Amino acid sequence: MDKVNELKEKGNQALNAEKYDEAVAAYTEAITLDGQNHVLYSNRSAAYAKAGKFQEALEDAETTIKLNPSWPKGYSRKGAAAAGLQDFMKAFEAYNEGLKYDPQNEILLRGRQDITASVLNYMQSQGDFPMDIDPQARPRRAPSPPPSKPAQPSQPAEKRVEDMTEEERKKHFAKEEKELGNAAYKKKDFETALKHYNAAISHDPNDITFYNNIAAVHFERKEYEECIKQCEKGIEVGRENRSDFKLIAKSFARIGNTYRKLENYKQAKVYYEKAMSEHRTPEIKTSLSEVEAKIKEEERMAYINPEKAEEEKEKGNEYFKKGDYSTAVKHYSEAIKRNPDDPKLYSNRAACYTKLAAFDLGLKDCETCIKLDEKFIKGYIRKGKILQGMQQTSKAQSAYQKALEIDANNAEAIEGYRQCSMNFQRNPQEVLKNAMSDPEIQQILKDPAMRMILEQMQNEPNAVKDHLQNPAIADKIMKLLESGIIQLH
Repeated sequence: MDKVNELKEKGNQALNAEKYDEAVAAYTEAITLDGQNHVLYSNRSAAYAKAGKFQEALEDAETTIKLNPSWPKGYSRKGAAAAGLQDFMKAFEAYNEGLKYDPQNEILLRGRQDITASVLNYMQSQGDFPMDIDPQARPRRAPSPPPSKPAQPSQPAEKRVEDMTEEERKKHFAKEEKELGNAAYKKKDFETALKHYNAAISHDPNDITFYNNIAAVHFERKEYEECIKQCEKGIEVGRENRSDFKLIAKSFARIGNTYRKLENYKQAKVYYEKAMSEHRTPEIKTSLSEVEAKIKEEERMAYINPEKAEEEKEKGNEYFKKGDYSTAVKHYSEAIKRNPDDPKLYSNRAACYTKLAAFDLGLKDCETCIKLDEKFIKGYIRKGKILQGMQQTSKAQSAYQKALEIDANNAEAIEGYRQCSMNFQRNPQEVLKNAMSDPEIQQILKDPAMRMILEQMQNEPNAVKDHLQNPAIADKIMKLLESGIIQLH
């Protein structure tokens, strides 16, 4: 489910950034992992609708309703998709059906009201017939909403341009230009989109939406400086005209997205925080977290300096020789920050931890230096010594064995392996006691399946060959053999 949520969040971010194809792709991948998740179909329906693919949006909306018939949003998605296809009756019925489950749902109420107005406008534009003509006479009849309580007055027809005030005319023509711009934007005809958005501003220079739309075009064209300028202009206009804070947040977020594309993560962080102060959304919060992680990584990388690391290592060596292991740890730790890919630094710090009896920290450093360089023999030797100190003789012997595989003549590895072997031979009771205190051995012996296998092996010695065919069981048996818990004769 984590992968599904990750893909859903990715789709939401793309949708918010008006990258509809990316959003659809993310939701589709999530649906392949969780085909019964109605929210995924709903979100993909929204992405299709934004992209102007209303038939696909309708199909996803119907799937959403099928999966969760009582969820109102499914019906609002269906209504929007049907309206985009100009199937006004289906849209009206969808909004009405959704209102049965949530009579006060604002989106459904507004959708029904808008679709009624759209039908009236459509009918009025189809010919010179009076508005009270019998709707049965037309090929596509307008829906007649059932009476509500109290009865709602019918939606008035949209004003004719010649009847509008000067201000209303400006807004009307601006809206028309914006819609033409949106249509061109969806087709990726950015030059035409810019022409219409600028025309919209010439009619109504006080609407922040037009500046946001122009910024979106520049963003898609990778004209990032111009994108930022348009967003800043939009914010200025929005402040002056007291625009919806969500629109202002959108401008700030787009500036953040732009700086992120430019890999200027600190500036991106500033603008995401400004967007969050206007209107908090999960998408912006996610973007902010991601750039903060980038900033942290940049700072870590900027701090890397092998020469400084070498200086700190030498200081650590000096303090180690003096027996001041705590101070040596500080210098080795600083050296690791300056050069985190040098296995010798972790090995040196592990030696300090061993002297300080901080075996768990020493063991962790040994694992790190081995991970960085699998042929780094000193990492295995340090690991073996720490495990001996932790009374985990079988594991220590395995570490020394690894070291001997790299260099069969290494004196420290040979001596460590010999000590572990002598410990096994000298004191079997002590070996057994140490083994039983090992959490890994305890877990194996508590496993009911392993207990049955061990009992079978005791009664039928030849059964061990069959069990060793199973890698997981073979690994556990080998651990028990190494620890001295069981012996094969």
